[in-house]
Amino acid sequence: MLGWLAAVAATAWCVLLTTSGADPTGRLLAGCAAAGLALAALYGTRARPRLRVDADGLTVGGLLRARHHPWPLVQGVRVLRTRRFGRESSLLEVDTVTPDGGERLLLFGRLDLGADPEDVAPELLDLRPR
Repeated sequence: MLGWLAAVAATAWCVLLTTSGADPTGRLLAGCAAAGLALAALYGTRARPRLRVDADGLTVGGLLRARHHPWPLVQGVRVLRTRRFGRESSLLEVDTVTPDGGERLLLFGRLDLGADPEDVAPELLDLRPR
């Protein structure tokens, strides 16, 4: 929601600069800011939450399409804790194998999941068939 508000504000700023006859450089910068914020808001709306889990496996959302990873191809799930600049953060790490045999590492943060990775990992492991 905040992303869309910022995109609307940047668009209004761009329109204001255009109608007031401001310099072309300022209009270009305002237009780029409005387009960038709108794209970021679209990504945040379309791709979040990025991880969906069901009985068949994991579905990872993206801007254009979602990718499904069946449970038999999910190798492992764990929480990775890191400490930077005196602040501790955690990521959900999912190891998968593609159908053609390639390996893939998926990382999800709090913003991607809409919840704390520490809370999501046990739920994910409970839903995973044994």
